[in-house]
Formats: sequence, structure tokens, C-alpha cells
Amino acid sequence: MSRTVTIDNSTWSVAPAGHVTQYFKDEFGLVFTRGTGDDREERVVRYSPRGSRHREFSLQQLSERQLVDLFHRSQPSWTSPETEYRR
Repeated sequence: MSRTVTIDNSTWSVAPAGHVTQYFKDEFGLVFTRGTGDDREERVVRYSPRGSRHREFSLQQLSERQLVDLFHRSQPSWTSPETEYRR
């Protein structure tokens, strides 16, 4: 399950990260993706849900503003285990 959000006139897809930490019920990862193939850019952020403790439901409960705020706190894919540190 994913969502889309527009940030600085670019559309990003947002989905739960597949990587699970030892805090799997208290902290979730999200991957923001823009583009496809070699032009794909990914950013990753972790957050603590306020409502549902299920990753997909928690993503759906986030407002557009919350997604934008999380994006601005995200890090490039090459710095994150969720994306296997790929550039």
C-alpha cells in the first residue's frame, strides 16, 4: 500500500519500508520514491506512529502535512539500511 505526496512541485510515492528494526511496533520506516529506473531517487525516514501500530494503517492515518514534514526529515537512500545503502 502506498500514497503519493507533492513536494516542491514533484510527486513522490510513499510506502512502508521493508526493513524492520527491533522497534518494529514503535518505529516504522517510510521510503519516498520519485522517478523510475536509473533516474529513481529514494529518501528514507523513520517515525513513531501516534495511532495504529500496523505499518500500512499508520501510513494511511498520516495527513499530507505530516508526510511533507517527514519528507523534510528524511535522508538519502545511500545512508539507510532500508534501501541497502544504494545510490
